[in-house]
Amino acid sequence: MKIIASFIFLIFFSLSAMAETYNLSVDKVTLDTGKFKRQAIGYNGATPGPTLRFKEGEDVTINVTNNLDVTTSIHWHGLILPYTQDGVPNISYAGIKPGETFTYNFPIVQSGTYWFHSHSGFQEPDGAYGSIVIESKGREPFKYDRDYVIQLTDAHPHSGDRIMRNLKMMPDYYNRQQETLIDFFKDSKKNGLSETMDDRKAWGSMRMMKTDIEDVQGFIPLINGKTASDNWTGLFKKGEKIRLRFINSSAMTYFDIKIPGLKMTVVAADGNNVQPVRVDEFRIAVAETYDVIVKPEEDIAYSIFAASMAKSAFGRATLAPREGMQANIPTMGDKPSLTMADMGMDHGNMDMPMKGMDHSKMKMVDGKMDHSKMKMVDGKMDHSKMKMGNSKVDPFYAVGSGLTPKADNEGKFLSYSDLKTQKILYKDRDATREIEIRLTGNMDRYIWSINGKKYEDADPIKLQYGERVRFKFVNETMMSHPMHLHGMWSILDTGAGKWNPIKHTVSVAPGTTLYTETEVDVIGEWAFHCHLSYHADTGMFRKIVVEGIPNQQASLTSNVQ
Repeated sequence: MKIIASFIFLIFFSLSAMAETYNLSVDKVTLDTGKFKRQAIGYNGATPGPTLRFKEGEDVTINVTNNLDVTTSIHWHGLILPYTQDGVPNISYAGIKPGETFTYNFPIVQSGTYWFHSHSGFQEPDGAYGSIVIESKGREPFKYDRDYVIQLTDAHPHSGDRIMRNLKMMPDYYNRQQETLIDFFKDSKKNGLSETMDDRKAWGSMRMMKTDIEDVQGFIPLINGKTASDNWTGLFKKGEKIRLRFINSSAMTYFDIKIPGLKMTVVAADGNNVQPVRVDEFRIAVAETYDVIVKPEEDIAYSIFAASMAKSAFGRATLAPREGMQANIPTMGDKPSLTMADMGMDHGNMDMPMKGMDHSKMKMVDGKMDHSKMKMVDGKMDHSKMKMGNSKVDPFYAVGSGLTPKADNEGKFLSYSDLKTQKILYKDRDATREIEIRLTGNMDRYIWSINGKKYEDADPIKLQYGERVRFKFVNETMMSHPMHLHGMWSILDTGAGKWNPIKHTVSVAPGTTLYTETEVDVIGEWAFHCHLSYHADTGMFRKIVVEGIPNQQASLTSNVQ
């Protein structure tokens, strides 16, 4: 009997260990940055919300109680789960009404760094976000001694609703970097009067501004809820390896990340491990996550520096051996400007239509970009000979783009082309069809769309269970768009074949065309949208409907590696 009782206890203990319950409340909170104070939305009484720590292989139950006076929701960004648990009102469920508690229940089938946020109105920009860390059930392919979440956001003194009203009234309402007469004289001295006049006329005729890199400025970057002066600090001992989990939870802001004095080894992108890449800086698009490992060899403080892509603001945190230590804060550098290349135009041909540069005109092999003629170094694509002036060209930016990132002191800046998956999740097979996603918009009216149609005017994109779809993103706008597919992975075509990185969000730069492929391995209805909050709200959003009858065993046998 004792043996039977012990066996039953072990079974019960194992089952209970595999099923965890978490509780979250959605609350009105106060956001105080020191420069402004306003009402915000948070989880468990704070913004950002707590870090939820799961284990791969467990089943989680999450009780979410809505203490607001409006409907809310929580989307588990990047998690692979049943569509009814995805948390998107009017697609996967109705949302959570005031005073109600909704219980999510889903298995954890992955590991890595993710985040969660409201998918209702502008609650996410108003503070409704938190982080997720999922422990792998197996051994990690890299070692580290400490582990910190670095969650970024762009806190604004205006509420999301007010920002949207102002953008609709005047699209450049929040542009704090418009060119002035002083800029005209500076450019004339540098480039000549005639060239400067022609440049101003070209932008004026299009009623566009080359400083329109960030739709919404005037924000204060926060790292883990703290301003640069508050200075969030992570401690270390000299010689330790530290894993930093960067999450960009911003409404609208891309950040360029560097830690002066430390090389960063990128080990994961959007939760999936990648083959290690040593870099000096990297750009993190809205909604992306990157994990890096650093190893401080000196008993000094280091600044974690996050400058917005337009260099309009910066966030700062610190790694230090002891509390209270600080490092020098670096400068943000020169403010970038858009070029005609970012409008999809050739500098030498102003009559060229405003379309995204289509790399599909490159030589194609089996429907994919053929990089075989490019010079290879150690089995990798060598872009070092691709130059524009003295700057190396990143193939994921238009040639001559004003947004192409560049590291300090000729250092290494991460490119999508550097990313290769650590583990192959799917067999490298040909796509069954291609779907073109043109990213379109009207800046004067502040309307953003896909293929010229807003969400409410468009039919859903229908996919068939078991197919492999190739998405062709053509950016016809002058803005970068982080495109997020719910429920399924996006395999980013970098030319690495079966080693292409696997992501949940891909950034499409102005004037470019980018390709991803997706194994359609779940049924249901899913959201697919630009993750810039005010772009998604005005129409750059689609519903994806996956039809068909799943045959799980056949799918696993034929598609999953």
